[in-house]
Formats: sequence, structure tokens, C-alpha cells
Amino acid sequence: MQQLPLGVRLRDRAVFESFLPARNVEALAHARRSAAGQGGLTWLAGPSGAGKTHLLQAVCAAAAQARRSGYLPLRELSGLGVEVLGGLPQLECLAIDDVDAVIGRGEWERALFTLVREFAERDGVLVLASGAPPALAAWALADLGSRCAAAAVFQLRVLDESEQREALRLRARLRGLELPPETARWLQRRFPRDMHTLYQLLDTLDEAALAAQRRLTVPFIRAVLAAPRRPEPG
Repeated sequence: MQQLPLGVRLRDRAVFESFLPARNVEALAHARRSAAGQGGLTWLAGPSGAGKTHLLQAVCAAAAQARRSGYLPLRELSGLGVEVLGGLPQLECLAIDDVDAVIGRGEWERALFTLVREFAERDGVLVLASGAPPALAAWALADLGSRCAAAAVFQLRVLDESEQREALRLRARLRGLELPPETARWLQRRFPRDMHTLYQLLDTLDEAALAAQRRLTVPFIRAVLAAPRRPEPG
């Protein structure tokens, strides 16, 4: 697991291999090029659960093998002030999540504009993510809006139900688990159908299956998810 600036850590499983392309094939291919140092300025747009954070962190994880990289979640860290952007131009690859958390705020946009310009001057890789494409953002600084609109922009599509099952089975296989199709359907019927929730359930089931040395059958999953959770040690 990579340790990044400001104590932010990448998720162990947020790598290219665990990202199901589905209808986001072009975005995945471009993200791989970015990790190899060829992406320039990129903007990933899409609703929650579309895979923006996964791709951003996958870019950083892959790029970190050969160059200085960092991941910055602005919704989580913007409360610390614009100073969190200080020192980032020294990186060769930077992924900034939740840019919409600071759009419209003059001080932040001026700092971001400086960052974008510095990365462009050094041919660095800068990948930004937001809910909407840059052309639809309410920019306070028109020059920043123009720069971002000229980026390589990709609109990520949320997985449909069959793609969700395929993504779950892919993630399970990478962990050495076999998730039968009927088990994936059972999870979808009984829990919110967003990938964040479904991946969290898979984390829980992975730990339980490893401890019990059991397959992920529907009866086993029912027993695991019905059991009371043990409190975290304080």
C-alpha cells in the first residue's frame, strides 16, 4: 500500500487489474497511459460509484513504481486550507479527487490554476476528477475553466446490474475467491446496488470466508451478514 502526502493512503485493491472496463474502456486505456507518464492533463467526470476514485488511485499506484506520485482527495482535505496544494508541483504524477469541492472558490481556483500551469510546463501528469465535466462547472476563474475544458475529458458510466455482478466476481477472483453468479444476484437483491456498498460487503465476506475456510454460498453469506458485528477494539 502506497503512503502518500498528508497521510493519505491508497486502497489496496484500487488497481487497474480490479477495474472492470465495461463501457469505460477508453477512460481505462487513457488512465494507463497517464500512469506511464503520457497523459498530460485529464479530467474524469461521473456520479458517485462510477469508479473515479478507483481510477485515480490506480494511476497513482502504477505510476509510483517509476516516478513520484500523489493522490489528493479535496473533499476530505479542503478543510485544511489551500496550503494542502503546496509542494505538489514537485511530483511527476498527481491525481486530485473531488475537484467540485472547491470550484467557485477564488483562492482555491487560483492555486489550482498555478498547479495546472506548472504541471503543463514540466510535462507532468495531472488527473482531476469531479461529478461533472469542466464545461458544466461554475468556475470563478475563467482561465482555469478554459484549461480544464481543453483537457482529455472522460465521462464515466455507472455499471448496470449485470456489470456489477461481473465486477464483484472479478474482485473476488483477484482475492482467490469464487463468487457464484447466484450469490452475486442475492447480494444485489438485498443490499443497495452501488459498488461502494457491494465492495464493502465483499470485504466482510472475504475475511469471514478466510477465517472459516468456506465458499461464498448464499447460506454462508446469510449467516455471516446476520451475525452481530464485534465492536472494534478501543
